[in-house]
Formats: sequence, C-alpha cells, structure tokens
Amino acid sequence: MKYDLIIHNGIIVTVNKDFEIIKDGIVFINDGKIEEVSSKPKDFVFPQAKEIIDAAGGIIMPGLVNTHTHLPMTILRGIGDDLLLSEWLNNYIFPLEAKYMNPETVRIASCLGCAEMLLSGTTTCCDGYFHEEEVAQAVLESKMRAVLGQGVIDFPAPGIPDPAQNIKTAARYVEKWQNISSLIKPSIFCHSPYTCSENTLKKAKQIASSNNILFQIHAAETKDEFDTIMLKHSVSPLKYIEQTGILDENTLLVHAVWIDGKDIKIISNHNSKVSHNPQSNMKLASGISPVPQLLKEKITVGLGTDSCASNNDPDMFKEMDVAAKLHKVNTYDPTVMDAKTVVQMATIKGAEAIGLGNETGSIEKGKQADIIIIDTDSFHLIPMYNPVSHIVYSATGSDVRDVIVAGKPVVRDKKLLTMNTEEIIDRINHLACRIKKDAIMA
Repeated sequence: MKYDLIIHNGIIVTVNKDFEIIKDGIVFINDGKIEEVSSKPKDFVFPQAKEIIDAAGGIIMPGLVNTHTHLPMTILRGIGDDLLLSEWLNNYIFPLEAKYMNPETVRIASCLGCAEMLLSGTTTCCDGYFHEEEVAQAVLESKMRAVLGQGVIDFPAPGIPDPAQNIKTAARYVEKWQNISSLIKPSIFCHSPYTCSENTLKKAKQIASSNNILFQIHAAETKDEFDTIMLKHSVSPLKYIEQTGILDENTLLVHAVWIDGKDIKIISNHNSKVSHNPQSNMKLASGISPVPQLLKEKITVGLGTDSCASNNDPDMFKEMDVAAKLHKVNTYDPTVMDAKTVVQMATIKGAEAIGLGNETGSIEKGKQADIIIIDTDSFHLIPMYNPVSHIVYSATGSDVRDVIVAGKPVVRDKKLLTMNTEEIIDRINHLACRIKKDAIMA
C-alpha cells in the first residue's frame, strides 16, 4: 500500500481514550486521515509513501485546539496593558476597534494570528469577532482548521453600524460558509448576556440550532457582569442564560469565572461546554474559574487564549502551564489539574468543546491527521523522563518543529509554508504605526 505521509521515530502521545504513549511510534496517513498508529517493529521496511517525516526522537502529538480567540485583535497586542478592564475597553480597545477594524485590517491581523498559532502548534481554533468573513478568508489561506463565529452585539460594531442588522448579518455569514471548506465551520458568537438582549440571544441561538452549529457566548466573566445581571434580573448570569433557553450541548460558555455550585449544575444539566482562559482572566483580574469543580461534574472544558489584546500571545503551551499551576496554588492542592488532564483540555477536550471531537484532538485511526512534532533537542527539554509533563511544564510554542493539518504539512522545520510571513509583518508594522499615534493620545 502507498501512503501520502508517514511520521516516525518519535514518542507518540496519542491522547486517545486510554491515553496511550508509544515510545518508538509511527503514524500512517492517507487522504488527510490517520490510517494506522503503532510502534515501529524491528527491521521495519518502509512502504511506499509520498513523504516521510523523521521526528528525530521528538514528541509526536495531536495539534493543539484553542477554544477561544479574537484573531483580528492581534493588531492591538500590548495596547493599554495594566489597566482596569473598564478603562482598557472604553479608552483604548473600543475606540481603536471603531476606527481601524475595517475588512482590510481584520484580514491582515487574522493572517498574523493564524501564522502565530500554526508556528506554535495550534492546528484548530474557535474564533468570534466581526467581519468574520474576512477572518475566514485568512484562515482558509493559512490552511488551519477552525470554527469561526460571526459576532452579534446590540451596539454598533465593526461592519454592523446598525445593531438591528446583527442577526441578519450572522445568518448570511452562516449560510455562505456552511460548505466552502471542510476545514472551516461557521458559528455564531453572541458577545455576552449584558450586551445582547434576551430577544437577540434567542434569535441568534435559533439560527445556530437550525444550522446545527456552535453557539458561543462570554458568560460570567467578571464581577461587574455578575452584579449587572443580578441587579437587572435578580439571578446569576448562568441562571439568566438558562432562562433564555440558549443552553444545550452546542453552547460554548467562555470564561465561566463567576459561577457557584448551582451554576455548575446548570451547565452540567444542559451538557454545555466551557472554554477556560486562565491567562486572560489573570491579566484582566477577572478571577479564577472553578475548573476542578467543573471537571468533577464531567463538564467538557477546553483551553483558550482569548485575544492577543488581553493575553498578548496565543501560545497554547504557555496556557497549559498556567492552567495547571494556577489551580494548584488556588486550591492548595498540587494534585489537581495534573499534566495529563491539561493536555487533554488542550487537545481532545477542546475539540469536543467546539464540536470537533470526532474529527481532531487525538492521534488514532480514522481521525483527521492534525499532528505536531516537538523538537526535544534543547537544553530546557533535557533530560526527558515524562513526555506529558514536558509538554505542560517545559515546552513552549517555539519548540514546535513541524505542523500537519488534514495530512498536509503547513509548517516544516519551524517555517510556515502556507503564507508569506514577511509580507504579513510588513503590513502589520505599517498599520501599527498609525494605531500607535491614536493609542498614545487615548
């Protein structure tokens, strides 16, 4: 039999149901899918293959899944850092978005975000923003996998000056992008329960349900949000969201910080999913999501980086490291959020959270061949006794050597193959010079 691609000579961290680790592993790939995963027999003779990749003793693992991004906000990285959330949003982010987030900016900033994610080992992301069609075009060019949500909010927004058009805009986007690419699935992203009316939430969810797509929403992110919903509706944000009827297995709740045991039970009862964004929550001083309790209730939790404006980079290796340590120190328990659990959150659980669990997130027969190779021949990765521990506590995105999406290499020897990185950098820097002047004046 002839294969499209064979990857060998590495430690395979499969993240399959049994979390198998294969020391001298080999992966056979055809038509974008994994045909076979096994240890390499002695005196193995390679079958015919279009391409063979030698992992050189590194770690072979599933591509990482980032469950929450705002790709266009990459252009706002580092603006207004170390400020109160209200000051950061009202004096910097919102004014700059209003002035600069046109289709051209959204497109090139999304290209930068895709390049950065692919080079650091993320093969799948779940995004939510405005002008999402431009985001989708950038993702299509990058050849990464994504769930992309058109933003909905009851205020003027980039591309939607009239809020009355927010639902129609989202519906047109979903209809157009349903079948353009097997790598892209459309979604609807309602900003939050305090920026979208009950009617808007219901209508947006109805479109998502009728098209069987993911519905995303920021939920219970901050104390201000909690107080606002309590004052207006006399219930917690999660209880209010439940009352609107938008919770089900295709609902992704982003952040879920200000929740208690009753709220956790609500999430569990509706089989809704959660995107945990620890670094963004820490930087904006939003609080700590009770992820260990969510996991005890068998709630599916994936990891996300949020935007580069509130995290500053989309490196999922850093996110894994912080997620593990944050909850240990918060609970005074070094056994919670162990390395295996966190790797699952960054791969298979993240894929399940955004509706792609049957397609990606693990290395096993029949899955899409979304695979990364970590170069372990560096001082900070030597010696290696436990590859799973290394992934969480030692490796960074810069250690990723090769990236394969749907069986096709998109990064080889740390070089992006699908996009012109020099052109992206030049255009971003030119645009940033203009933005910088307005940011300083704010």
